[in-house]
Amino acid sequence: EVHLVESGGGLVQPGSSLRLSCAASGFTFSAHGMRWVRQAPGKGLEWVAGISSGSPDTTYADSVKGRFTISRDSAKNTLYLQMDTLKPEDTGVYYCVKSVFGASWYGGMDYWGKGTLVTVSS
Repeated sequence: EVHLVESGGGLVQPGSSLRLSCAASGFTFSAHGMRWVRQAPGKGLEWVAGISSGSPDTTYADSVKGRFTISRDSAKNTLYLQMDTLKPEDTGVYYCVKSVFGASWYGGMDYWGKGTLVTVSS
């Protein structure tokens, strides 16, 4: 079955960096687009970043553009999110998400990991 396991979260100060990883299994990783979605404490889900199965192409939410970088390593079946210049408003649980074939950037997400907590605080 599909498994998505996030890691790399933790407590950091504003301005710091973190690199999240998502180990994927149970599907052909290289053939599917992937996403990162987050949820701040007490708030709803927020789409963060997406990467296609092609070029790959990438896109980002305005709130993280220029600071976050999504990437993938097909040989390792691993998705990454490099987060730089972290802000307190980046705090939340970050989920690795698999997309279905033909999905738009913001839809067609069918499997989710359990998430990893990122806390940005001084």
